[in-house]
Amino acid sequence: MTQIYVGNIPYGKDENDLKDLFAQYGEVHSVKYVNDKETGRFRGFAFVEMVNKDDANKAITALEKSDFGGRTLNVNEARERAPRPPRERNNNW
Repeated sequence: MTQIYVGNIPYGKDENDLKDLFAQYGEVHSVKYVNDKETGRFRGFAFVEMVNKDDANKAITALEKSDFGGRTLNVNEARERAPRPPRERNNNW
């Protein structure tokens, strides 16, 4: 399985729209939209998991900088999230 990062997704598009877009290039295993933890609102990016690596590479090549609902997509193979230092809490409220 290959996980793909997709950024700059229009807010009017849902997981099914994104799945249909990537399914043109091969079998899509899953689509996960990312929502803000505090507000629950969609953050404008998602992760698409494709079954076949070659199909995933075709999709990345074809869809990078393509128009989707009036916005230019950013598409690349997802990378591991870099570790972030713990946030300090401000208790001076």
